Amino acid sequence: MIDVRLLRGDPDSLREGLAKRGEEADVERLIRLDEEYRRLLAESERLKAERNARSKEIGQRIAEGGREAAEALKDEMRAVSERIKELDEQADALKTTLDGMLLELPNLPHDSVPAGGVSANRIVRSWGEPRTLDFPARPHWEIGEELGILDFQRAAKVAGSGFVGLVGEGAAFSRALVAFMLDRHRAGGYVEIAPPYLVNPPTATATGHLPKFEDQLYAAERDELYLVPTAEVPLMGWHRDEILPADRLPLRYCAHTPCFRREAGAHGRETRGLIRVHQFDKVELVKITEPETSYEELESLVEDAEGVLQALGLAYRVVLLAAGDMGNAAAKTYDLEVWAPGVEMWLEASSCSNCEAYQARRANLRVKGEGGSGTRYPHTLNGSGVALPRTMIAILESYQNADGSVTVPQVLRPYLGGRETLRRA
Repeated sequence: MIDVRLLRGDPDSLREGLAKRGEEADVERLIRLDEEYRRLLAESERLKAERNARSKEIGQRIAEGGREAAEALKDEMRAVSERIKELDEQADALKTTLDGMLLELPNLPHDSVPAGGVSANRIVRSWGEPRTLDFPARPHWEIGEELGILDFQRAAKVAGSGFVGLVGEGAAFSRALVAFMLDRHRAGGYVEIAPPYLVNPPTATATGHLPKFEDQLYAAERDELYLVPTAEVPLMGWHRDEILPADRLPLRYCAHTPCFRREAGAHGRETRGLIRVHQFDKVELVKITEPETSYEELESLVEDAEGVLQALGLAYRVVLLAAGDMGNAAAKTYDLEVWAPGVEMWLEASSCSNCEAYQARRANLRVKGEGGSGTRYPHTLNGSGVALPRTMIAILESYQNADGSVTVPQVLRPYLGGRETLRRA
């Protein structure tokens, strides 16, 4: 959620930030609602102060024997109390409307983020050389089905289109990737958490997935819970409604979960194979930091995700997203895109964002100020460390061999009992 003080002190910054994203909002209505809300609160507080003062006066009148005057004051205060009740109800209704509108607004982009949409994204750097094959490159779905490690037909029979089954060495390969990533991130200072795979509405609201993107979530409506679209959601909810000591920051968490996304509107070649599926596994990284160091932490977060791809020997590029291509909660985002020669595409395997105080404000997550006086909102960051489907695509397609086998990256072999290649059983 954006800081409501922007409405009061610098509404032009709000307008400019939204325009940079290509978003529109009725800022004038927000300002009017906020002004009326504060007017009602001020009037209510004034009447409450008057009621408190008159209550003391009533006691004095009774003590002095002026019971008739005291009763008149009581009648007057009953009317004041009724008016206070009306004002508070009106203020609560306005606050609900105002908060609802603010919850729909995206975060404002950092100054370093370019304006515009996908075409304004910038390649920051690249690593590695895309592998050149001396035979026709095959897409991963052909490789996986021939090896018997990917089964799309039976998964569709079980759950519908957009799902995949990992079989035999495919399941083991996926598990090896998860274990490798978690071990690497734990060694890098992240605390591993195994969170619930279902979250309640306040937790999904904290990350910005609700209310705006409810149609993209899978809901267990009877229990008012949502399947996690990413481990970012339960990890961000871990400290919801808490006040953390400043000396605990930065907090760094990693988690592996399945992720469930409806991916409404997906079509075309991006739906082939593993490129865009409704359920997939991901290792997520989350940081809670002091505002002054959050952008340094963002750069190190990106490096941690890069380290995974480098260890796997996958060519990738780092892309700074333009404002209109970022997620709703992000103030700045880098995507890591791996090269997949079989589909001849750069595929996003990780997205690393600094959300500044946007999520912390929604989560009511605060940090004690220096010396223990007062509180403020920390900055929160998240990044894929990394997502499995597109990483598996890049491995299968980049490490494919002419005989149909796939060479196992060196770092994964200890997790697969020393296996060097994946072959048809």
